[in-house]
Amino acid sequence: MQLLQGTIQHYAWGTTDAIPNLLGLPVDGSPYAEYWLGAHQQAPSLVGGVPLDSVIASDPALLGDRSRREFGDVLPFLMKVLSARHALSIQAHPSREQAEAGFARENAAGISLDAPERVYSDDWPKPEILIALDEFETLSGFRDPMTTAALFSALGVSGELGSLLAPLTERKGAAALAQVFLEALSLEGDRAQLIDVVVAAAIRHATDDGPVGEFARTAVDLDAVFPGDRGILAALLMNRVRLQPGEAVYVPAGYMHAHLSGTGVEVMANSDNVIRGGLTPKHVDVKELVTVVGFEPAEPQVLRPVEERAGVGRYPVPCPEFAVWRVSPASPVPVDLPGNGSARILLVVSGELTLHGPESTLSLGQGQSAFVPATETAVSVSGDGLGFVSASGAR
Repeated sequence: MQLLQGTIQHYAWGTTDAIPNLLGLPVDGSPYAEYWLGAHQQAPSLVGGVPLDSVIASDPALLGDRSRREFGDVLPFLMKVLSARHALSIQAHPSREQAEAGFARENAAGISLDAPERVYSDDWPKPEILIALDEFETLSGFRDPMTTAALFSALGVSGELGSLLAPLTERKGAAALAQVFLEALSLEGDRAQLIDVVVAAAIRHATDDGPVGEFARTAVDLDAVFPGDRGILAALLMNRVRLQPGEAVYVPAGYMHAHLSGTGVEVMANSDNVIRGGLTPKHVDVKELVTVVGFEPAEPQVLRPVEERAGVGRYPVPCPEFAVWRVSPASPVPVDLPGNGSARILLVVSGELTLHGPESTLSLGQGQSAFVPATETAVSVSGDGLGFVSASGAR
């Protein structure tokens, strides 16, 4: 087990203070959006000054037998701290089959990996979980279309948006949402003024209580950052979810989402594939997005860790690429580090945790992380801190 040094991503939507405060860095006014812990080729973490992907390539046994059988000689997960000052793009992630086909297709077309129009940066899927470290707001999946129609009606815009919104009441489920979503992202010319109509109505209702007020504030907040963006109407088809610290949302392949604000720990498959539909200055590929997205309406599920033993709780996620646990021993007696048999990453978000191995110990303070190879099987953890452990989910 060794200290792991992550990589900071300074995307424009990041907060200026949360990640520096976690890592003990000075706040310099720059946006700190993500802190990557893993072996993705775009930004591998460092172990003893050596990129983690190189460390693994030189000794694949570090990954563990189950992971290697399932995924080859690649660390199958990526851990991040994400801190959003404002909304990220409306987006979804591909399945494994979609990622492999899309990556091969763009390679064959000669599109450079760093080209702005590139959609698939690798051939991996990207299921992910976001675990809130503070109050976190996100858009997660599609709301029931009849409920959405009623919310637009409460804003008083059903007349102006009649033809656009009609499928919400005239069709059912996924078909209704797919039609309205695609049309919203395709508004042009005079019809694009419908966005301003909705925002103006939302401003009048932004102080309302209950669902109507929240619906209105979503439109107002998005327009403040992305004025007149067609993605605003698409976003209003989605569920708004507020997470408290320790709560989480799981994002499977094809699930539309857009994080709005807050700081959290993300664990995902080892991928950076993002297919965007709006609310971004980056490349938007609506045609590709609608081939990936599932439009079935669903109530978002807020996840909480299920206790496996004292101080260790696992978040229930149904994917083989990763597993994730919340670890807070709160006892001088060490508990077994979860994820035995896989390479693991431990990130400490508060207090101090100490890893105990057969031949050494490693103490970690707030913001520090460690890489624990699968070859170290008898590892335990103690301390008064709070950490998150990620490992392969292969069984």
